[in-house]
Amino acid sequence: METIVTGGQVDFDPSAPPPFKIADIRDAIPKHCWVKNPWRSLSYVVRDFLVGFVLSAIAKYSDSWYVWPIYWVAQGTMFWAVFVIGHDCGHGSFSDSRLLNSFVGHISHSSILVPYHGWRISHRTHHQNHGNVEKDESWVPMTESLYKSLDNSTKTLRFTIPFPFLAYPVYLFCRSPGKEGSHFHPSSGLFSPNERLDVITSTASVVLVAALFLYFSILQGPIQMLKLYFVPYCVFVMWLDIVTYLHHHGYETKLPWYRGKEWSYLRGGLTTVDRDYGMFNKIHHDIGTHVIHHLFPQIPHYHLEEATKAAKPILGKYYREPKNSGPIPFHLLKILATSLIEDNYVSDDGGIVFYQTDPQRLKYFKN
Repeated sequence: METIVTGGQVDFDPSAPPPFKIADIRDAIPKHCWVKNPWRSLSYVVRDFLVGFVLSAIAKYSDSWYVWPIYWVAQGTMFWAVFVIGHDCGHGSFSDSRLLNSFVGHISHSSILVPYHGWRISHRTHHQNHGNVEKDESWVPMTESLYKSLDNSTKTLRFTIPFPFLAYPVYLFCRSPGKEGSHFHPSSGLFSPNERLDVITSTASVVLVAALFLYFSILQGPIQMLKLYFVPYCVFVMWLDIVTYLHHHGYETKLPWYRGKEWSYLRGGLTTVDRDYGMFNKIHHDIGTHVIHHLFPQIPHYHLEEATKAAKPILGKYYREPKNSGPIPFHLLKILATSLIEDNYVSDDGGIVFYQTDPQRLKYFKN
């Protein structure tokens, strides 16, 4: 068990069982924060796709190398915003209609080559097991024995920017190290038999969109499609990997991970971190308000800030206030770099574990 020491005095142990229950947090959140407005949700869909189309039209019309780099970053960011819409559909926080959620989720995710149901199901597993070394699904820490069994090239790909932040397509096809299955395959161990038809539907949707992109590549030329779609797609993948990483890795405070009886849904959820993305907060639908989202994924994104504010008095020191970033969150780059150097593996044993650092890796970066 780790304690945090400040000025020679024990300040706070983030792994200690919290003095409150999840019901206490739920009761503190205003009832209207749970209400889903499908028309408001749909307005964000229209906004995101409309901005995306306008950006594409401007870039294609100008066809200038002064414009293309700006377009790639802007459009990749909008792809990420569209992904968050599909993410909310998967949680059911988009609307109370399962049919509407599935329809919008397929449009949002298929347009960026993500299998809606395949990813929705694995992401549900992530939320149900957040903070659990053995069962979590997203950025799960490697055990010391697994880490030490990796060759140097694999370690480099996993712990050196930008490689880990381009991993999402690989994850969709073959998951994380030490886990088996594919988000596209209906017989994958990720899915139960009654979910296989959903997975087939989502995979077919992605294949259809991929075929359309192939057709457009033939029609307009592969270079044009590379500039219009595939470079922004890479920016989107980096957004997705960076944001999900930041929400499950600390910096100033190391975060606990749990095994066995030490884990609970509440303790696992409290290992997540809120982040301030500055000017991007509203663009990507307040995904930075992540603690309350993890504990109560049914809350619509447009109520997360209010719900977080209401819950903070209950959470106390278990809530880590995100650092104010200003318009551009440059400080997050330092957090990313430091975490990748220091957060390498966890112990093979123990109910409460923290990330440890490979001494050789640390020595290399210090030199």
